[in-house]
Order: sequence, then structure tokens, then C-alpha cells
Amino acid sequence: MPHPSRATRGPLLVAALLTCLLAGMLAALPARASTTDGLVVHYPLEQTGGTVVTDASGHGRDATATNGATWLGTEGLRLDGTDDYVDLPDNLMRGLTSITVSVQVRLAADQASPYFVWGLGNSAGAHGNGYLFTTANAYRTSIATGNWSTEQTVSAGRDLVRDKWKTLTYTLGDGTAVLYEDGVEVARRTGVTITPAQIGDGTTTANYLGRSLYSGDRHLKAQVRDFRLYDRALDAAEVSGLAGVSDADRVARDVAALGLGDTSKVTQDLRLPSTGPNGSTVIWSSSDENVVSPSGTVTRPAPGTGPATVVLTATVTSGEARAQKQFTVVVPAELTAREKVTEAADALRVRDADDIRGNITLPTGGAHGTRISWKSTDKKVVTETGDVSRPAHGDDPVAVRLTATVRLGDTQAKRRFDLTVRPLPKPAPYEGYLFGYFTGEGTADGEQIYFAASKGNDPLHWDELNGGRPVLISTQGDKGVRDPFVIRSPEGDRFYLIATDLRMHGSGDWDAAQRTGSKYIEVWESTDLVHWSDQRHVRVAPDTAGNTWAPEAYYDESLGAYVVFWASKLYDEADTGHSGSTYNRMMYATTRDFHTFTQPRVWKDPGYSVIDSTVIKEGNTYYRFTKDERNNTSTTPCSKFVIEEKATRLLDPDWDFVAECIGKGDATSPGIARGEGPTVFKSNTEDRWYLFIDEFGGRGYVPFETTDLESGRWTMSKDYALPQSPRHGTVLPITRSELDRLRGR
Repeated sequence: MPHPSRATRGPLLVAALLTCLLAGMLAALPARASTTDGLVVHYPLEQTGGTVVTDASGHGRDATATNGATWLGTEGLRLDGTDDYVDLPDNLMRGLTSITVSVQVRLAADQASPYFVWGLGNSAGAHGNGYLFTTANAYRTSIATGNWSTEQTVSAGRDLVRDKWKTLTYTLGDGTAVLYEDGVEVARRTGVTITPAQIGDGTTTANYLGRSLYSGDRHLKAQVRDFRLYDRALDAAEVSGLAGVSDADRVARDVAALGLGDTSKVTQDLRLPSTGPNGSTVIWSSSDENVVSPSGTVTRPAPGTGPATVVLTATVTSGEARAQKQFTVVVPAELTAREKVTEAADALRVRDADDIRGNITLPTGGAHGTRISWKSTDKKVVTETGDVSRPAHGDDPVAVRLTATVRLGDTQAKRRFDLTVRPLPKPAPYEGYLFGYFTGEGTADGEQIYFAASKGNDPLHWDELNGGRPVLISTQGDKGVRDPFVIRSPEGDRFYLIATDLRMHGSGDWDAAQRTGSKYIEVWESTDLVHWSDQRHVRVAPDTAGNTWAPEAYYDESLGAYVVFWASKLYDEADTGHSGSTYNRMMYATTRDFHTFTQPRVWKDPGYSVIDSTVIKEGNTYYRFTKDERNNTSTTPCSKFVIEEKATRLLDPDWDFVAECIGKGDATSPGIARGEGPTVFKSNTEDRWYLFIDEFGGRGYVPFETTDLESGRWTMSKDYALPQSPRHGTVLPITRSELDRLRGR
């Protein structure tokens, strides 16, 4: 039964108490740190509106809030991570031989990399060209006279915690750079030879809070306040004063920031924070612990009894300061069995039902713990486990009806799906090749998808397509894609393109990319290699993964599904910040449609870092090529090169060694300096296989070939003309009509 009395118990008294407590606390707040000597600009960023950001230093150097940044009063200015930023005045560092820059920031949990918290300097094209900046990833500040290669950096060597207010301060004086977090020194560097005045000879026109000086970087997604710039290096005591927050101030701010979202219809457990973003302690109590516990566990009332209303009270404390805030939570009654099976049935879908071209995913379990069984009107065409046998080429499409029965105990619901199964395509020989690749992180559009087409059936000579411009551009995740892999379905007339969700342009922070990188892959699909679906951003890696690199796939006939594999650094489950030491392993999951994936599992783990596996099958044997990612030493001379293995089962945990140091070359055979991103394919015209290896930091892809996969002996091709700057990608054999269609577009 509902409990309205719980929603109204003493609300006026509580509201009055909270108002009095907050009023008293706010009245008692201390003034901001009184360090004013040497202030160049000071932006408290505690306004309630407007685009003019007031300079409180007294020098009248107001800034501009752009693109709709949201004012939150004492909670600062919210930047959305898309296009908001604060445009600071020009030439702020003119004549400065010493400097202090300080800001309070509350970084969003989903801040994408790379990004600047603030940057002062100049840009040239897409790149920074002399600047001073801070980022909270591998928390660091760098000063540079040119691009990233000239940076002189002081770093704490770890990411800052997110969703908490932090005071970030950098000082530079007499060649010594000091980095502070919340008023405490965390890093120091001596011997800095650049002064702020040298940047642009004092002329700086790209001064931003919340925006990078590299156009390819992300914008800042955070709340910011109290930005200060001084013409001197503050001492440790002064910096500590900038970060000082009274207990009353901390509690007042955390009460104001505390929220639970929409609590008018709560059906899942609530996340009740135990600390506030400013560091205060939060303790929860509940008016009905049987419905919502103080830890946030939600127990819905019995079916048919109606909703329950609960009041949660948060007690926020810091030192002697204390305040409370209440939230009314409405918890609907539990669904009946009939409602559960109906909801689970409504959630079912069969993808591309009007254009079935391969095996489909038919789940056996659904929402609310339901069980699902399937019936087919034509099991020879579509089985009840989703295996598809298409009509022969030239036959008519076949209509099949699938019926899903969703059960929970004795209660059930049915849902029907009408499918159209297309006939197989006409067999055709391969008479050309498609090359999909990216061109590197050196340009703003290099980390997108490029295509090239072979000159007829010659796999060593190519023409770039689309005028050498990207064919597909990522709009999701990191908005950069690397390592594209294209696979043809076993039936032959559907293609999937998968790629790494990663953008390194303007960053160079490979450590952060493997600690807080993406857990997703990017997916496109096509039936003709010219028209591609909308991009899909699909999670495949576990919570413990720090990255999801170079996904590839191979169709396993024994499974009737694709095996998708990639490299991830896996961290200990207790290391939620991914700050520990670990290494890349090859992971895998299976899928039939590149929408739904099984849980990820480890595929290759030699005890050290490996990445970039690719696979080809010849006869009954699979051959796998993988990069050994260890640092090169006298005891590991084949690290940073490709190793070849073989097995008779794709998911065999133990593969046999074939060869290592592939591509290295010797006194009698030319080779490469290092190699990664191998892509392997068979010639369309003879028993010859090609292995393109990416000489990273050098020529990019270099082709090798062999007439015997079993031998492990590969020689560099003598006559080749690859596209300009190809990096890790895929070569796919294609038919004459597919080649002509690609060239025609």
C-alpha cells in the first residue's frame, strides 16, 4: 500500500531547519584567499549569467564565455565537453619570466582524451605552436616554444580523480616548475629553460580555459571556478592558501551539489554518494528501510499493492559543520508475472528481418529472468537456434515466421517475427583488392577510414579512392578511428568494418590511452562496400580493460559466428583507477550480427604485452600473426616485431610456434626497423600469401610475401606502390563488379 504520510512527515520543519543551517553557514564563509600581489587576471567564475566573465583582479581584463556555457553560481561554470570554453584575453604572458596559474576544476567522469584544462599560447593550423597548458590525465603541465615535441613537462604521473573538486596550481620561477594538487606539491622539475615571455615573444592569441590549442583534441567537460594567473611564482604557503576551503564552505557547496536525479519512479538500486565533490562526508537515512535502505538498495512493494513513498535524508558533515538535505523517492510496486513477460517480449527484436543474409541472434533469456524459446515455420531455412540456410542463387526469397515464447513460471507471452531470407549471391571470382587503412595521428583527419583499390588483380599497386580523403569519419566515442578491419560474410554479400575507438592527434599520451581508453569498438556494415550503415559504438571490453585496440574478426564455421579479437590491458578489479602496472593481452568475444557480443575472454596471454593479432586459414590450419610488444633488449631481440603461430582450432588456447622476427631482415635480405599491425591475405591468382607489416615511425606499411605459410619465411616484395602513408588496416580480395563499383564512386 502507498504511504503518503512518509512523504509529508515534517517537511516544513525540515525545510526551515535546512534553510537556517545553510544561511548561517554561508554567512560564516571566509573570504577568498587574500593573495592578490602580482595578479594578472582573476576570474571567480561564480556568476549567475551572461557571456562576459568578470575579471576580479582590478585590471579590467574580462573574458568571454562561449557557446552557451552554463553558470551555476558558487558551483562555477559548467562546460559541456562539446564546444563550450572561456576565451581569455590575448597576450596574458607578455613580459613574464615567472608565472603561477591556478584553477579549481571538477572533471566529468566521462571526459574524453586528449584535452586541456587550460591552455595559453598560439596555434598554427591544427597544432599548438608555443604554449603553456595543464591536463588532468597523467596530471601534468607543459611549456613549449613550438609543438608537442618542444614541451618541457612537470608531471605527477597519474590521472586526477574525477567528479571531485580539485585545485590545480602550477608555478614556474628561476627555471623550476612545481605542480600542486589541492595546495600540496605533487611534482617538481628543475632546469626548465623556457619562460612564459618567450612564447610568441609575448604575443599569444589562443588563450583558453576549457579548450586545447590542438584543434583535434576534446573540449573540457567539467565545472571550473577561481581561475588565477600571477606574474610571479607563489610560494608553497601561498599556494596552500589558494586551495583552503573552510568546513562550512565545503558542506554548503556539497549540499548544493547533492542530487539523485529523477526519483519519481525508482525501480533500480540508487547510488547514494558517501562523499561530496568538495570532500565532505555524506551519511544517509531512510524513512522506510524495507523499501529503500540507507545504502540505496531498492525493494519494490509486492505486485498489486501500489507505489511506496520514501524520504531519504542526507546528513553532510565536515569537521564541526553539518547540514541535511532530503529527497522524496517513489518506488512503484513490483510488476506482475504477466507484466514481466509482456515487457520482455516487447523488448525482443530480430535485426534486418526483411533482409536476412546470414545466421541471426535468437536469445534464450530475457528481461526479468524470463526464458525464451523459438519456433520456426521452416526449419530448413531458419532453425530455432538462428542458423540460416539461404535459397540458391536465382531462387525466390523465402518467407519464414519465427514465434518467440517468453515464459516466467507458468505465465507466458508470444511474439511473432516475419522474416525474408534472401537467395545467395551469384558466385564470382576475385579479381581485385580493397585496402582499408588510416594514415596516422600526424594530421587532424589521419585517424579516419581511407580506402584504396588495387590496379586490377595486382596486390602491390594501388589507387587511392575518394581523392585521398577519408571515406568514413567517426562521430562517436573518441571521434577518431584507427586499425580498420573489413570482413566479408561467409555467404559473400555482407561486409562489416570494425575499428579502434582512439584519437591520438595532438596528444602523444600513449600511457593514458591504455589506462583510461575506450572499451568500445566502432562498427559499420554494408552490402556493396560503397553504401555504409550508420556508425555503431559497441562495447566489448570488460570494466578492467584500459583500452580496446585493433579489433579484427574471423568467421568460425564450427560456432556459426564471428570471433572478434582485440588487445586490452587488464587491471586488477580493485584498481578501479587503473593506476597499476599491467600489460596487453589478446581478448575475444563472439557475435553473429556485430550488435550483440558474448562476454569477453582472454585468447592469448604469454605473460607479456602482445597486440595486433590477425588470422588466415589454409586447409585445416589457422595461422596467427601477432606483434610482440616488449621493449627491445639483448634478451628479447624479436620484440617490436611480428610472431607467427598455428593451430587447428581458432579458439585453441595453445598455438604452436612457427616463426618470429618476421620482417626484420638480415645482411642478405632487406627488412624493416620494427613492425606492427600485420594484415595477411592470399593472392587471387596463385598460391602466394602477402603480409603487410606497418613499420611504425618509419615507412608505414611494407609488403612481404611467401609461397609457404608453414615455413614462416617471408621476403620483402621488390616492386610495390602502396597508397600514401598507409597505416594499420586490411586488404580484402574482391570481385570485378565490387572493384568497378568502388572505382566508380
